[in-house]
Amino acid sequence: MAATGQRRAGQRRKLSRSADFDRVFREGRSFATRHLVLHAFPRPEAATLDSEAPPRLGVSVGRRVGGAVERNRVKRMLREAFRAVAPSLPRGHDFVLVARSEAAELAQSGGAPAFEQSLRELAGKAGLSR
Repeated sequence: MAATGQRRAGQRRKLSRSADFDRVFREGRSFATRHLVLHAFPRPEAATLDSEAPPRLGVSVGRRVGGAVERNRVKRMLREAFRAVAPSLPRGHDFVLVARSEAAELAQSGGAPAFEQSLRELAGKAGLSR
């Protein structure tokens, strides 16, 4: 077993393949607020292989949010918020966060703590918090 702060070989905590995103969008459940949409899908392979598999995240921020600099800023804030909320999310799930155009307002006014609060509310609304 790997140490607490280290990752095991081959373990990824983010969604990077298009097929992973498609599966979450197609087969998962979605929950929305004014700023974010959260898509959640339990990984079947995680249940059979490793019941303690950490949740994985994919982020989608479209051009409606703003230019490249603004989109990247929103992505960083979403990843930071997810890292803070991840311990309370169910293990063995894939999540995709989609930023709506109003996410730019949230980034400007509240920054990363506002995204964390919004994500916690969204997870609670979805019944995903432990």
